Amino acid sequence: MITNSAGVDGRAAQVARRQLNLATRHQLTAAGIAPGTITSRTSRTSRTSRTSRTGGPWQRLLPRVYLLQTGPPDHRQRALAAVLYAAEPASDPLSGDTAALTGGAALALLGIRDAPYTPADVLVRAPRRPAGTPEVRPLPTTRWPRTITVSGIPSTRPVRAAADFAARAEAPELVRSVLAGVVQSGWCHPQDLHAELRDSRLLTRPAIRAAAAELLAGVRSVAEARARDTLEATDLPTPLWNARLYTPAGAFLATPDAYWPDEGVALEIDSAEYHYTRDAWHATLRRRLRLESHGILVISATPSMIRDTPTEVLAALRTLLTLATSRPTPPTAQARGHVQLELPTP
Repeated sequence: MITNSAGVDGRAAQVARRQLNLATRHQLTAAGIAPGTITSRTSRTSRTSRTSRTGGPWQRLLPRVYLLQTGPPDHRQRALAAVLYAAEPASDPLSGDTAALTGGAALALLGIRDAPYTPADVLVRAPRRPAGTPEVRPLPTTRWPRTITVSGIPSTRPVRAAADFAARAEAPELVRSVLAGVVQSGWCHPQDLHAELRDSRLLTRPAIRAAAAELLAGVRSVAEARARDTLEATDLPTPLWNARLYTPAGAFLATPDAYWPDEGVALEIDSAEYHYTRDAWHATLRRRLRLESHGILVISATPSMIRDTPTEVLAALRTLLTLATSRPTPPTAQARGHVQLELPTP
């Protein structure tokens, strides 16, 4: 059973309500709670079990950061706890002036797949250098960004969070996947991300430079990136990636993964992960029908086909691209650019 703001009243209760049931030691003492009371109300993990607890209703999540409830913290509370830990003690930690969530933890709050929640990267203004913990990685910076609030947590804008993530990620495929996810979700434009990576001096790293180049070309996923690598090794014409297609009357048709506008040929990379339900499969078939009704020839392939049997996919593409040049009726679809989501305002 979860008891919210357990044993809290007055000014401390106001702090807890603003901060997802969290408070720092500085805030609690400023609200008139004696240090001994904080100690007596805080539970401690038993030496014999990591899950059993003894003591009061509060929990110490990080040094000097307390969860004022009896139930376990959720991912939002853990993220805010990291910001509270790194912020200047006397500041308002929700202002984003002295500490802001960034990197994978900030991207995870936005729903970016593969972005890790921990350790939570938190920007702090240099020359402050709070000590790190296994859960929190403070990152001093002289390049303080504009901050926003995501789910109640001060965070950097997605474009800066993506750059800070790439700076510390070690696996090239993870960099590729997360950066593509940020752009594909509409949280930033690929040109803005490229500029941020350049300003952060990260384009000197081959994996980051390659991922940024793919996004500028229109690639939006690891599967598409593999397809682009495969196509670039051939003499086939270069397609548009993720172009939005419209009818001559201006109605939206679809966004195929790759599209050859001169030939009217589309490549759709359909992952079973997104098409395993009947409704999702029907939606895929309806999208294909819409494309074909406007004269577009469609080839469907799975990511595993692109990876394991690329020659078969290339042979099918080559055949359709050749056939398309002799068609008496050209496709009627018109290709346009990308649409972004609006960022939340501070």
